[in-house]
Amino acid sequence: MANHPSAEKRHRQTVRRTARNQALRTRVRSAVKKLRASVGTADAESVATELRAVTRTLDKAVSKGVLHRNNASRRISRLAKQAAREAAAKRAS
Repeated sequence: MANHPSAEKRHRQTVRRTARNQALRTRVRSAVKKLRASVGTADAESVATELRAVTRTLDKAVSKGVLHRNNASRRISRLAKQAAREAAAKRAS
């Protein structure tokens, strides 16, 4: 355990930041899972709504410093591609 006041403060800050980052990461993962579940079953309108929500959640995680912007951009791109592929498959059948 930390003995110096500055080290104790750093520990308190780390605990707070870890909790905040964990909450944001959990929110991102849940949103992505929800989108992937809706891609397979739901109609195109609800998939588009979910994709917007996931994009917003990922962008928010970037602005809070939880994710790197390239990581979020890559995830958004892949999810959008997956959603578009599913929509095209549904239109074709």
